[in-house]
Amino acid sequence: MSGAVYALIVNACVAVLFAATFAVVRASYPQQRASGWFCATYAIGLFAPLSELGVRFTAMPIAFTASSYLALVLSMLCFTQGVARLSGQPPSRAAAAIAIMALFGRVLLDDGARNTIGYGFVYQFPYYSMLLLCTMMAIRAVREQRDPWWTALGIIFAITASHFMIKPFFAAAFGSGTTMRDYAASNYALFSQALGGLLTIASALAVLLMIVRAVLRSTRAESETDMLTCVANRRGFERRANALIAASRREGREMAAIMLDLDHFKQINDRFGHATGDAVLQAVGQVLIQTVPRDALVARLGGEEFVALLGCAGLREAGQVAEEIRMAVTRLGAGLPRVTVSGGIAKLRPRDTLVTLLDRADRQAYEAKQAGRDRIYPPFSSAT
Repeated sequence: MSGAVYALIVNACVAVLFAATFAVVRASYPQQRASGWFCATYAIGLFAPLSELGVRFTAMPIAFTASSYLALVLSMLCFTQGVARLSGQPPSRAAAAIAIMALFGRVLLDDGARNTIGYGFVYQFPYYSMLLLCTMMAIRAVREQRDPWWTALGIIFAITASHFMIKPFFAAAFGSGTTMRDYAASNYALFSQALGGLLTIASALAVLLMIVRAVLRSTRAESETDMLTCVANRRGFERRANALIAASRREGREMAAIMLDLDHFKQINDRFGHATGDAVLQAVGQVLIQTVPRDALVARLGGEEFVALLGCAGLREAGQVAEEIRMAVTRLGAGLPRVTVSGGIAKLRPRDTLVTLLDRADRQAYEAKQAGRDRIYPPFSSAT
């Protein structure tokens, strides 16, 4: 058995493994739609090496020659659409046009001489064209997302596109055979399948890593988000707050915390039901998101207790924001009972930890409740 046949078998096995991997990702994380396109890429692409084996070992070379090319073109089309999904760009109409042109051009090549550069360029047209489209999408993603991972992916796409563009020269120089059966038995086929297989693995691993990274980010975001109010939960708040405090100290910026507690919230649940209580919590969460500065960190620590961490803010600035929140909470909207909130503010001190900062703000919120509720402590006039 020749080296080219071994390379075809290895490529078929690689296609099966990647198709199965992307299928598992798609089934486990339905929101990762790009993985469905990549699963289709390698499931369809599997028929290319199998067809080339069919060319060599069956009496129907014409049928397997056609199925090999069709499988490769369709798999490249799926790959390009997967890259578009992964980068957050619209599906590529150009890729579909390239696929149609490639199939039409392949029909016209039937009477051409295989060992010519012109034949090779037409034959390889869908591969390098679609990979150049993928390279362009990666470049656009780098510009929009500032993500170095897309830079690496773009380099892999560009190298793979270059591989397909120089293949016609190697085919003409080393001989790819005058028929598909001659090609399958040639040394050029071994070179083409081996190098093509390596680049296929590199591209598949690169996009798989991108998808895995997106899955991990999504999973972490879900684990650190309060599903009811859509603000951070305690775990997410503590992780991000410690990083913000460290950055504030490093850059010499002020920082303040606002602790908020809904007044008599248990009575709302008892009188109107837990569904209404949940609606109130959701509305309060939205008030905080809409009122605090865009760079502030908002969280629900549990029950009816919320917190906001404000960068570049002292007691006075935090007091203004807290008063705006307090007033907005009293007018949540039609269909919801009237709610008030008590809050406390505290400024970050040189020796503070997150625990001591929140503890002082919490004690101020307790003082506000003791003073009659529906107020912020220390009072705005004394928050200097």
